[in-house]
Amino acid sequence: EKLRKLSNLTAFSSSSFADFEAIPGTERALEEAISFAGDPTHRWLVLSGPVGVGKTHLAVSIAQYAIEQNSMAAYFAAVPDLMDHLRASFSPSSDEGYDDRFEEIRTAQLLVLDDLGTENATPWAQEKLYQIINHRYVERLPTVITTNVDIRSIDDRIASRMLDHRLSTLVEIDAPDYRRPGESRGIRRGSGGRRR
Repeated sequence: EKLRKLSNLTAFSSSSFADFEAIPGTERALEEAISFAGDPTHRWLVLSGPVGVGKTHLAVSIAQYAIEQNSMAAYFAAVPDLMDHLRASFSPSSDEGYDDRFEEIRTAQLLVLDDLGTENATPWAQEKLYQIINHRYVERLPTVITTNVDIRSIDDRIASRMLDHRLSTLVEIDAPDYRRPGESRGIRRGSGGRRR
């Protein structure tokens, strides 16, 4: 419950697999997300693609499913916000110490990192992010990562772990931006096949 509150998942209460609009280019991402949510044990899922293609929606859906169906402790965070929270926990006025917060994130049963690569890439942030990713890689802890940047631009130490085919499934989404008016829409799941 504490991780759920820290994740602010209530802001995404309408995000679920049932209301994800599958449009051309997103079908595999939806299939892989549902598969991962059903059995996240010792697996990673990396969703890569431009903004507005449903990566965050799917990542949140996985976290919600893990909490509600698998009784897992899931932590969801946009990476820039995560780095800000960790920096803030250094403050003497912080309610929670840095070490405790860092350990909760690093060892969460399921960690969902949204928008990797959009954080302010200071040496401190890069090192902390690497420590989180590396721990989860070594321990084979279930992890979901979304990114809209070229993976080649991500720290090599992190990218190498993200792309390890023995652990991670990479799904590259090539679809139009949901948010732009006039884009074609696919079939809404659970809507009886209605076009939207």
